[in-house]
Amino acid sequence: MTDAANVLDLEGLKCPLPVLRTRKALGRIAPGGRLVVRCTDPMSVIDIPHLCQETGDTLEGREEAGGVLVFTIRRQG
Repeated sequence: MTDAANVLDLEGLKCPLPVLRTRKALGRIAPGGRLVVRCTDPMSVIDIPHLCQETGDTLEGREEAGGVLVFTIRRQG
């Protein structure tokens, strides 16, 4: 089960805000922790995986339901 403190709801925000806020939130998560990011910006499909590649964090999953993109990221470490 996902800890509610590690869910980042960015629905309605446009590029570049989702990736910038995701980067900031990842900085607050302990190594090995998980962050679930919910967003509606179509550019997030490119930006979030690219962020994970840059930071070394693991993109564990990506889903889309009803226009909402949901990314599950595991913090490196």
